[in-house]
Amino acid sequence: MASYVHKTLIAGEHILYETKISQWTQLPMVLLGVILLPVFGIGLICWIIAYVRYKTTEMAVTNKRVVAKFGFIGRRTIEMNLSKVVTIEVSQGILGRIFGFGSLIVSGSGVTQEPVPGVENPMEFRRQVMEAQDCLQSRA
Repeated sequence: MASYVHKTLIAGEHILYETKISQWTQLPMVLLGVILLPVFGIGLICWIIAYVRYKTTEMAVTNKRVVAKFGFIGRRTIEMNLSKVVTIEVSQGILGRIFGFGSLIVSGSGVTQEPVPGVENPMEFRRQVMEAQDCLQSRA
């Protein structure tokens, strides 16, 4: 089954970098599942929620835009042209630094700010966006 990012590529567009949310960000829900498993199997629901959240979150940098997709039944997407990305702020706490995850805030021209929480290896994502922008500017 093709991912959302692959299905929405336009002519001449290709993926430069893909990532997901970190499995570590799902740890609280998994632990809650362990605690609640004896309570009528409610813990199993917590595990399913964590799994679905992990599997249905996609992020990518293409040669034309930055794309993020969240959700399975209710879907939320963020798509921003590379030329419109002004800054990418990375926020990592201590656990994020240790386990390699953090939140990104993608700011576009104007006042657009799109938070993307729990990204695996956010510094690499930011680097890939910056390199893609450099390539885009050098071709112009």
